[in-house]
Amino acid sequence: MQKQERMFAIAGVMNYIVVVFMNAFTDLGHKIIIQNTIFKVYDGSTQIVLTAIVNALVLLPFILVFSPSGFLADKFPKNKIMEYSAAFAVIITLGITYAYYHGYFIFAFILTFLLAMQSAIYGPAKYGYIKELVGVKFLSSGNSAVQATTTVAILGGIIFYTILFEGMYDKSLMTESQILQTIAPLGWLLVIGSLIEWFLASKLPNKMIESSKRDFKLKKYMSGIYLFKNLKTVTRNREVFDAILVLSLFWSISQVVLAVFGEYAKDVLHVTNTIYVQGVMALAGIGIVTGSIMVAKLSRFYINVGLAGIGAIIITIIVFLVPFLHSMKVIAVIFTLFGVFAAFILVPLNAKIQYLAPRVHLGTVLAANNFIQNIFMFSFLSITTFFAYFGMNAELLFYFMTFVGLYLIHKLYKRYAVDMFWSLMGLFSTLRHKYIYVGLENIPQDKAVLLLGNHVSWLDWILLQLPLQRRINYMMDKDIYNWKFFHPIFKKGEAIPLSTKAFKDAFKEAHKRLKNGNVIALFPEGEITKDGKVHEFHRGYELIPKDYDGVIVPFYIDKGIFGSSFAKYRPKGSVRNLFKRRIVTIYFSKPLLIDTNVQQLHDIILQMREKYETK
Repeated sequence: MQKQERMFAIAGVMNYIVVVFMNAFTDLGHKIIIQNTIFKVYDGSTQIVLTAIVNALVLLPFILVFSPSGFLADKFPKNKIMEYSAAFAVIITLGITYAYYHGYFIFAFILTFLLAMQSAIYGPAKYGYIKELVGVKFLSSGNSAVQATTTVAILGGIIFYTILFEGMYDKSLMTESQILQTIAPLGWLLVIGSLIEWFLASKLPNKMIESSKRDFKLKKYMSGIYLFKNLKTVTRNREVFDAILVLSLFWSISQVVLAVFGEYAKDVLHVTNTIYVQGVMALAGIGIVTGSIMVAKLSRFYINVGLAGIGAIIITIIVFLVPFLHSMKVIAVIFTLFGVFAAFILVPLNAKIQYLAPRVHLGTVLAANNFIQNIFMFSFLSITTFFAYFGMNAELLFYFMTFVGLYLIHKLYKRYAVDMFWSLMGLFSTLRHKYIYVGLENIPQDKAVLLLGNHVSWLDWILLQLPLQRRINYMMDKDIYNWKFFHPIFKKGEAIPLSTKAFKDAFKEAHKRLKNGNVIALFPEGEITKDGKVHEFHRGYELIPKDYDGVIVPFYIDKGIFGSSFAKYRPKGSVRNLFKRRIVTIYFSKPLLIDTNVQQLHDIILQMREKYETK
């Protein structure tokens, strides 16, 4: 929590968060009113088709204004774009209120498109502003805060406007026009929300450092020249483009699930109250808030992209299970979990895109992100509408989305397999332990590092890796390296097998990797301590030639893990407590010269033990 508190102390952050909230809350309010009206008037395939059309009207502007929105976000201060977009929203919500009072359902439908147009122009500036406002250091935390805030706004909007809608609705109302005229006062709440957003957006600080030198030519926009040029800008970095594709597939799955769940609830579960239907879907929002907080904690050292793969696996399983569930209570739990693991995908991948995108093209990249995502979502909703029109039920669409989820897993595994493994290890290990790291700044980022220290448990290799974005190449006993189940993992993680017969080859390989600037870790004791003491160090690492650009960084792992099932030493009188998290502290000393001998290293580790264990 300390990191998030420091981020919120930055001038303008709280103001920005409220602006983000009001924008999502207002946009969602009108969409929910239209969707609930459709839910009350229509059934079956007609309901699915009209709901899909509403969602398509929200998506289409993001496709149409891809180039202009990116240009604006790169050319002008992002805070001003948010301010003027909010002012435009005030005008649109006044028009929506007019449509409600006169029962103009088609006009209200059209204004859904214009409100989405405002959000499409606003989007790249809103997300690009995160990096400008909080910097790279808080990029994951900033995205977590924005994702959580947006989700709370969506959740609040669903609950708030659905409850008010149901309170005003009467079963005697038969047409869309009658329903809109009855709930018309809700339009003034949309207007008030837009006014608050506009006022606060006008107070945001200008953080622009460098603007794009490009001019916008309408002819090039209409001819599609900008479209291809901007897409080419995005595809230059394959990791950015892959992240955008994964997000697009995820949002496509989500859109289809939300579009068909209303019909599924009414037809299969026999639920007709919109509060229950929207409420269950809103629980995904609570899950996203929870998941965003989890991701912020798990990404406190670097952008933890491995979480995206874990999220994709769980979400695919959930989508597959929904048709087998016939209890709203169980589905409510499932939708909450869907939200939690949705955040595992959304937060790190959005942060990664912002991190990798050049500052001068950040708006264009984020606009392309919106463009590609909405092309996918629009296409999937069109497919949903087509299948629903020809009588395909909701259950089959859930199975179809399961296959899309499998492809999503494949894409993430192909790029982030090692990251996924370490993320999984981090999740499991932190369930039982709390790790505190002291001296991480002593590990250089721009040269080779030889990590050497004491060996206290089977988890040492995990807890050393967790705070480091650079992947450690471990030197390990060859017999352990060849364990049948773990061997593919050790090989993928580029571990170096070490044995008494071929130790020279192992250190030769270590030298080669150090020459390439890698991080190598070795436990010079050779085995896990059985009595809690730091034993004699083996001299093996001294065989590594000293002609590489690097340092030795000693580490000391304290006694916090002693007595657990992962350690060989149990202090007298210690009792295992399954409900108590162990606190383990790992200390990293200042870098040493690479010619530091084994006795000097051993003395330094003992000094660290004496200094930190006697506190």
